[in-house]
Amino acid sequence: MEMTLQDRSNYLKGLLILIGKDKKISESEREKLIEISDLLGFDRKFCSEAIDEILNNEYIIEEPPLFSNIEIAKAFIKDGIILAFSDKELHLYELNWLNSIIEKNRIEPGWGLNEFDRLKKHLSEKANVKPPYEISILLKKGEVI
Repeated sequence: MEMTLQDRSNYLKGLLILIGKDKKISESEREKLIEISDLLGFDRKFCSEAIDEILNNEYIIEEPPLFSNIEIAKAFIKDGIILAFSDKELHLYELNWLNSIIEKNRIEPGWGLNEFDRLKKHLSEKANVKPPYEISILLKKGEVI
């Protein structure tokens, strides 16, 4: 399985849109997105500028990304939940965005809610221990390159 440049681009753009959904970007969201962009091979300066521009970019097309395989889509949803919850609240607009991606990538109904519950519990119980980003797990397993 290969993670294409298009998948990487969709991953980053989808997460950028996600953090802009509540019309505010916390420092923890910024830090986490830059960490993920590093994993995806994007330049930190490029990512930082994209974060700065996301709230004011009226031309961005908010089409839910379609990934080349379901494992990348699931990794995106898990990382999206971690990222969206990093400011200690998951806004309805963020949840709706993640749900639209679940639907577009034809992930089985109920899977996203189960992941949300699982990750919320993990993040609440282990507030000082961040879970690894799902994309890093896929990359380390060699499942995506």
